[in-house]
Amino acid sequence: MPRALNAFATAVTTINRLFYKLASLLMLVIVPVMLYAVVARYGFGAPSSWGLELATLLFGPFFLLGGPYLLHIKGHVNLDLVRHSAPPWLNRAFDIVNFPIIGAFALILLYYAWPFAVQSWELGETSFTTWNPPIWPIKFVIPLALALLFLQALVEWLRVLFGDPDALENETNAPEAL
Repeated sequence: MPRALNAFATAVTTINRLFYKLASLLMLVIVPVMLYAVVARYGFGAPSSWGLELATLLFGPFFLLGGPYLLHIKGHVNLDLVRHSAPPWLNRAFDIVNFPIIGAFALILLYYAWPFAVQSWELGETSFTTWNPPIWPIKFVIPLALALLFLQALVEWLRVLFGDPDALENETNAPEAL
């Protein structure tokens, strides 16, 4: 891969790895909040008005921001039976077709998600519950994650085109959680 494209690919993957690691840290908040909500409700008969809602609001960014890096480490669901039995040239052909489809999907969703997030911000949207937190910041995670997914799909496609599909194995700390 040309030096400039390699630098771009490395930068995109590094940014997505950072978001992946940050998103995984959200579990350090989600799990205790859920534990508190369950114990308060069933142990003391005093349900919290915010526990489940906070966990739900944080799970969205956790899920969305981990996706682009999972594309890089091949952590998404795929047809393993087909992939393992297919010859390398066919797997390369699958990737040459699949990554642009993923990128197009991300761009189409981004096209619709951006106005959705902006409208939420302009209205100062809240959850309209008794706790009533603002939810517009969470809605901005959607277009961010879609942009990152598009960029990672582009990078993975470039790696396949330039014959660098094993870039994951070249990274020293690839499929780590934290």
